[in-house]
Amino acid sequence: MNVLVLNCGSSSVKFQLVNPAGKRALAKGIIEEIGSHNAFLTCQVNGRDEIKKALEVPDHDAAIRLAHSTLLHPEYGVISDPSEIDAVGHRVVHAGEELTDSVLVTDDVIEIIRSCIKFAPLHNPHNLCGIEMAMELLPGIPQVAVFDTAFHQQMPPEAYMYALPLTAYTELGIRRYGFHGTSHGFVAAAAAKELDRPLEELRMITCHLGNGASAAAVKGGISVETSMGFTPLEGLVMGTRSGDIDPAVVLYLIEHEGLGSDEVNTLLNKQSGLLGLSGVSNDMREILTQAEQGNEDAALAVDVFCHRILKYVGSYAAVMGGLDALVFTGGIGENSPRIREKVCARLAFLGITLSEAENQRNATSIGSGPTAVLVINTNEELAIAQDTRRILREI
Repeated sequence: MNVLVLNCGSSSVKFQLVNPAGKRALAKGIIEEIGSHNAFLTCQVNGRDEIKKALEVPDHDAAIRLAHSTLLHPEYGVISDPSEIDAVGHRVVHAGEELTDSVLVTDDVIEIIRSCIKFAPLHNPHNLCGIEMAMELLPGIPQVAVFDTAFHQQMPPEAYMYALPLTAYTELGIRRYGFHGTSHGFVAAAAAKELDRPLEELRMITCHLGNGASAAAVKGGISVETSMGFTPLEGLVMGTRSGDIDPAVVLYLIEHEGLGSDEVNTLLNKQSGLLGLSGVSNDMREILTQAEQGNEDAALAVDVFCHRILKYVGSYAAVMGGLDALVFTGGIGENSPRIREKVCARLAFLGITLSEAENQRNATSIGSGPTAVLVINTNEELAIAQDTRRILREI
């Protein structure tokens, strides 16, 4: 079975053709800077050199057509006929409370995704575009929607409710939804396999650390707490997002600095986080280099980033009544021994002791204490493809 996985972002489209049974990508690519004069396609088919081309890609419709034609390209494509695609799996950011698992796309599902645009205005419209274009280009081929929010929908009310007037939830739907769910679910299951223990018996904290960053408390395979909230802005410090702040800061910026809502939104989502603190970059690699060279602002950004993770790890261990494994994933989590070292250095009270040599080589198991510490490479595209196959088998 070949599953085309589409991940439509605000200015990019990632695509992979995946064999979920063999757990391998036959081809993978990304179209970036959609709508600008600098749009380009990067694509790689297994065993061949990477293709990179600058192209005119005015919108997401054109990007998805380009992804489709790239897979079928006579020179560097991977299939010769669209019938070789058996299903399409779509990453969809928000499904509200109505959809708590991946689902076959129907008219009703499309309307639910559309109704959640108010919660995810930068993502759900493009996710819908991916679904509609795939239906046009691949008529009759089943489509499955896999939701970022779904994994967190079993959180108890005390975890997802905000202490606002109840009508904020009942009438406006304001609550913690959580995101990165596909990644958290994937690495939790992979960690259980690595530990050779039933997922249902484990208490894990999964830390997805990248330009976007979030943590989840996973107890018995179920997300019982997560750091991102009503939007992906809440929680950990991220590349350009602030994470947790006092809500009154927003009021202060509006009242005393004269900022409008759009300006505050830009400041919190695009000018804060590691970029705002360091004044250097949103890339942790560059920030660590600058910190080692004596840049105090860069060093502060690293300290704040790690301190915030520590706060969440400690609180989530308390929520679950203990901890069996701490799992790092995402670009930073998988590739930065220094960040893992700084986080784990103060967690001995939870039974965490880092193995320096294993940590330096980014091994899968990097802990030598009673609480496991793991580095698990996330693969959201494979997770989407596997969920697509599962849903189609259940029909």
